Amino acid sequence: MGFSQLPPFIQTLLHPEAYPHPVSDIRLVQTHISYVLLAGDFVYKIKKPVNFGFLDFTTLEKRKHFCGEELRLNRRLCPGLYLEVLAITDEGGRVALNGQGPAIEYCVKMARMPEDRMMSAIIKNRQLTPAMLDGIVDILVPFYRLAEGGAAIKGFGSAQGVGVNVLENFDQTASFVGCSALSQGQFEQITSYAKGFLVRDELFQQRIDEGKIRDCHGDLYSANICLAEQTYIYDCIEFNQRFRYCDVASDVAFLAMDLDYHGLPELSDHFIGTFIAKADDPGLGAMLNFYKCYRAYVRGKIGLFTAHAPEVDAETKAVCLAQAQQYFTLAARYAAS
Repeated sequence: MGFSQLPPFIQTLLHPEAYPHPVSDIRLVQTHISYVLLAGDFVYKIKKPVNFGFLDFTTLEKRKHFCGEELRLNRRLCPGLYLEVLAITDEGGRVALNGQGPAIEYCVKMARMPEDRMMSAIIKNRQLTPAMLDGIVDILVPFYRLAEGGAAIKGFGSAQGVGVNVLENFDQTASFVGCSALSQGQFEQITSYAKGFLVRDELFQQRIDEGKIRDCHGDLYSANICLAEQTYIYDCIEFNQRFRYCDVASDVAFLAMDLDYHGLPELSDHFIGTFIAKADDPGLGAMLNFYKCYRAYVRGKIGLFTAHAPEVDAETKAVCLAQAQQYFTLAARYAAS
């Protein structure tokens, strides 16, 4: 996407003088739902005015609300990382952070983490160790134990509740079937497997009875983990409760799938084995493959959505389509196992 095609306030925030603190360089990262500005020692995350059905950021008031939710929910695991919600203001054409004019947008301000310690960078450099995964488990086990899991949340772990999310993915990607990233054969194989598993009500009910349906993270994979002087697990799902209210097996399956995706099956197995032992959750194993398949398909779907967003450039589109193809291939592998 060219500079001139960005919203005017984003163009302004690409200049160092827009910030009330020293900024030597600014980098813009886009997802299908956010603009993320890395500026000096801080990160500013701004929600795009989009509606994908499963999320709705189409009004300023909604974007403000979900900025507040992002701050509140992520402080469960990273209280020192998520700093505040700021208004982006416009005073006579001058855009500023928390200026005197009316708010035209809102953003979440975060402390910037060292990029070389991001889990994705550590994986890329082949530096990930079992001890690092053990540290993640040591954070997750008490987090899930203390997370909300009352009657209003338990229902999201039923076969019917899980099916809403799983089947929605298939509906939302149906128009892409046959493209370079998702073949008709893969689509049929994955949907058949998922629908076949969803009729096993007793498995889902057992997880409910064991108290394993919690207010989880919802987006637990390497892109949202930093292994610095302490381990940060950030960027949870704030925009839709039904993606966060889930079986802890679904949450940890996401990271296990991600390790498989990066060609680290032994570390994936280590992570799950350690989690099962420390959480005393032997029933997780029966759900693991199903939730890995679900999570791989979700990542493939997001790749398709991002690749087809009108504001992304050609290079981003190509990268996202290639990643989507890999995720759908992995989902089909789980479906066949």
